[in-house]
Amino acid sequence: MKKKGNMIYVGFFFVLCLIPSVGMLLPQTQGSATENRKLALWPQLRTEEGWNTDFLSEAGEYFQDHFGFRQQLVTANALINGKIFGVSTADGVIQGKNGWLYYKDSLSDYLGTEPMSERALFNVAHTLSMMQDYTEKSGAKFLFTIAPNKNTLYGENMPYYDSMIVSEDKNMDRIEAYLEKENVNYVNLKEILESSDEVLYHERDSHWNNKGAALAGDALMTALDKEHTDYTQESYEECVDFTGDLDEMLYPLALTEEKEIYYDKADVFAYVGEVESNFDPKITTVNPGSTGSLVMYRDSFGNAILPFFANSYANAYFSRGIPYQMTDLAEHQADTVIVERAERFLPEMAENPPQMEAPQLTVGAVMEPEMEENARGTVTAEVQGDLVKVSGLVDEAILDTDSRIAIRRNGGDTFEAFPLTLGQEDGSSSDYGFLAYFAADSWMQDQEQIEVLIEKDGTWILVGTQSL
Repeated sequence: MKKKGNMIYVGFFFVLCLIPSVGMLLPQTQGSATENRKLALWPQLRTEEGWNTDFLSEAGEYFQDHFGFRQQLVTANALINGKIFGVSTADGVIQGKNGWLYYKDSLSDYLGTEPMSERALFNVAHTLSMMQDYTEKSGAKFLFTIAPNKNTLYGENMPYYDSMIVSEDKNMDRIEAYLEKENVNYVNLKEILESSDEVLYHERDSHWNNKGAALAGDALMTALDKEHTDYTQESYEECVDFTGDLDEMLYPLALTEEKEIYYDKADVFAYVGEVESNFDPKITTVNPGSTGSLVMYRDSFGNAILPFFANSYANAYFSRGIPYQMTDLAEHQADTVIVERAERFLPEMAENPPQMEAPQLTVGAVMEPEMEENARGTVTAEVQGDLVKVSGLVDEAILDTDSRIAIRRNGGDTFEAFPLTLGQEDGSSSDYGFLAYFAADSWMQDQEQIEVLIEKDGTWILVGTQSL
């Protein structure tokens, strides 16, 4: 009898072990979308280089991502940890209090553990100023705004992190002084959203709800003097039918629907071409009953806000592409350009200036101290389509926080470069980089003499030369 019981136990254990493998033979829903990552693919036994020596390890990764009933088991594990222990099992999600979820990428902003340097803040503000100059010279209006992180506005449901806060000074607050100094047209959505008595973000999503998006859209279009519908006066319906992105990441098969706002006023715009969702990388809309042409560079916060702008402009183009392509203005005959960026993405703005030809600059007399060629670092040139990208570093010891950087070509014309945070081969980065684009047909390969200039106290100084 004891032997029979042991055999049953072994058999039961064996069946349990087989379930994940046998389950792979059954149709399974893929979890890449809900887990916010790309799942491993089945490896090739042979590659272009010959036998794949990593086949077994790659096959193991594939099994780890595709074993039978994976989504069910992942969800069950998440429910046990989240509901009982209050802990998130998803790398990108923070399990908050009272059923709230937060995006983990916003944690460093919340804690103040990775503040941008003063130079990086200047880099973003001055780059936006250069974009604004380009836009206004094209005859269009320019506006910049920052969508606050959820825990910036509603941090009361964050878990045990309060004791770990290093600084209350957030990048989005610190950059305001630089935006003002650079005369960048800016709308502070944090102040506007904070002033509302209502909760305008979803509990289980990282973004604002439709009412928050409507309020943000109203603030931006009011700043632009753009005629639009004031949705604070519009009737709406509340439906419990919204599932959040964080909920999908954490509980892929046990989603909790929450309340969403739907305005009774019907949309009057139309999409141009096939659009899968408002998160598509490029979206064009038309509304013959309205006026104006908009180019809006946005991120995922633009999903909910898109209809409010599409209803208000005759033509609108929404792009998530980075770097921003400033040729979009001419292509879409824009009379308005809006840049919307989530608070957590501000550091990335310092790393990715827009793609446009460097503006010509009048610098007057230039101080030329004695120096060896390349004494201040290396400048590189790279062809990118119709443009040549010239980039490099300046010694931070000789730069002020707000020093502009320029490039003089072949002893003649001078052009302003974007200041940026430049990544290095060793994985580090420097906030004292620069980047400028030039038309490829104007570039004389192997004949270009580049001089790097910096501005200090109103004086331009030569700090490096390079033959390219």
